[in-house]
Amino acid sequence: MRPAEPADVEPIAELRAVVMRPDLERLGRFDEHRVRQRFRDGFSPRHTSVILAGGGFAGSVALRPAEDCHWLEHFYLAPGLHGRGLGSAVLRTLLDGTDATGALVRLNVLRGSSAQRLYARHGFTVESQDPVDVFMLRHPADKP
Repeated sequence: MRPAEPADVEPIAELRAVVMRPDLERLGRFDEHRVRQRFRDGFSPRHTSVILAGGGFAGSVALRPAEDCHWLEHFYLAPGLHGRGLGSAVLRTLLDGTDATGALVRLNVLRGSSAQRLYARHGFTVESQDPVDVFMLRHPADKP
């Protein structure tokens, strides 16, 4: 991983659109422009890392500090890299850091997304949900 730079916004926005499209379509919420623009509007290179594999761009992840926790956001991997352990390796690295500081970690994932299983394997539990999102929480002691 490497720290994100402002120039990373477009490759990450494009990957977000590709990765989220199936779940957003299933939920009847896919909008070709909005899926990219929502990322652009909230992009914070300061809290984002670019994931590299084989020397090239493979995805992104953000860990944004908040008042009572950290928010895990914008965790996208190129579809061809899913199921190879890269997502778990990235999560372990981030969660080792939050465990060391005793921080809670929160995230939200689209309902029905296969990513929810990944998060559950890493100690996240469902805190609440609405018709679109599942909100998950991980305590530092909740190790898989």
